[in-house]
Amino acid sequence: MRREVHAEWTKLRTVAGPGWLLGALVVLTVAMGAVAAAVVPCAAAGCGQDAARISLVGVQLGQALVALLGVLAICGEYSTGMIQTSLTAMPRRGAVLAAKAVVVGGLTLGAGILAVLGSVLAGRLLLPGSGFTPAHGYPPLSLADGPILRAAVGSVLYLVLVALLSLGLATAVRDSAAAAGVVLGLLYLFPIAILMFSDEELRRVLWTISPSNAGLAVQTTVDLADLPIAPWAGLGVVAAWAAASLTGGALLLRLRDA
Repeated sequence: MRREVHAEWTKLRTVAGPGWLLGALVVLTVAMGAVAAAVVPCAAAGCGQDAARISLVGVQLGQALVALLGVLAICGEYSTGMIQTSLTAMPRRGAVLAAKAVVVGGLTLGAGILAVLGSVLAGRLLLPGSGFTPAHGYPPLSLADGPILRAAVGSVLYLVLVALLSLGLATAVRDSAAAAGVVLGLLYLFPIAILMFSDEELRRVLWTISPSNAGLAVQTTVDLADLPIAPWAGLGVVAAWAAASLTGGALLLRLRDA
């Protein structure tokens, strides 16, 4: 397994795409969170806003970048024909996909930590200027605060799970454009489609199985009782999607010709 991980690490670090995506993940996630922290107002006590979620809103953009990273990690080899060479050199196909998951997950973890820490810091500095002050019931954001720490750690784990979900789907689909369309549709269009149903109970059920809706519930730090699913349980939904995606991708990788 060490040989496969080293090979996958070498492949990803010697092409430009992953580096740009990871750099953009950090910059754009922090920038979007900073903008939100600067413009969302809290004019009086009890304004009902979730300061942590405002600061971490950039994760909703960052998830697209890590999804593209997962697609690039496997579909880039299919588009160039390099996958045949890889599987000839490393015939254990399950180990190859597992190695890709380790490398993609590790890179996303590192970049996600930087992005989330930067977002929390931006929120700590900028939110008071928008009215999120102790006088209004909002102490400065701090990772020493349990709910804030949970929102931050959960956001990093969410990004890692999205990357793995994307890797598994891309392994099954093989085509970059199609795989990106499926993953981004699942993350962005599925939540919009839920709103088209008039039945409240059905919408609630669909909300709890939507990877982005359920997963991002981990960022919520106020009014937890109003959530259709608990924060960590929501992250578990994304983990189930990622596990199913990787399992299906591994099975198809074994059964089909390269």
